[in-house]
Amino acid sequence: MSNLLEVHELYKSYGTGAAKVEVLRGISLNVAAGETIALVGASGAGKSTLLHVLGTIDTPTSGTVQFNGEEIFRLGGAALAAFRNCAIGFVFQFHHLLPEFSALENTMMPLLIGGMKRGEAEGIAAELLRDVGLSHRLTHKPGELSGGEQQRVAIARALVRSPKLLLADEPTGNLDMKTSDEVHELLNEIHRKKGLTLIIVTHNEKLAAKMGKTIRLVDGKISE
Repeated sequence: MSNLLEVHELYKSYGTGAAKVEVLRGISLNVAAGETIALVGASGAGKSTLLHVLGTIDTPTSGTVQFNGEEIFRLGGAALAAFRNCAIGFVFQFHHLLPEFSALENTMMPLLIGGMKRGEAEGIAAELLRDVGLSHRLTHKPGELSGGEQQRVAIARALVRSPKLLLADEPTGNLDMKTSDEVHELLNEIHRKKGLTLIIVTHNEKLAAKMGKTIRLVDGKISE
């Protein structure tokens, strides 16, 4: 199985001088295509920062991240944004749905922004919402949906451009245990069905145990 991601000596710090804070301190790892990984560790260990760098939301202070053999941080601003929009899907603890738009409209928004015609975008979004169990909620706005349903919309939106890599940062952090289990199972089902690579930041050891690999971060480093 080939590597989708190859990370070498990744450092990330904020501030300078006496105020400098090193968050990532020499992270190196390989992620195989189709792999499922849980990033675990105490708060402040660098899990979310690592996820954001892997997703190109944040840039490293030093080190390299290769995606399918290409050093992605060599891309310019517009090219990097285009790469991110097409290759990577994000699911966050807070779903960031637009309250004035329906579930269908929220899901298809990335396609419309990318220039796809509305009719085609609606078809793709509706199919994804069916995949996440929300075919009966297409016209409902976020305020009319439960927390678990809102997160399902966010997952559908993350998948709408068929990314190769899905990154999830505490995707069930605001949900009750039953709903959390349902979302965890949904993510695993999506992985099985679509064969994408899945990396999840979580404090939930039960979820981590269901992933193919667990990587534990301690003080910005991978704990062997």
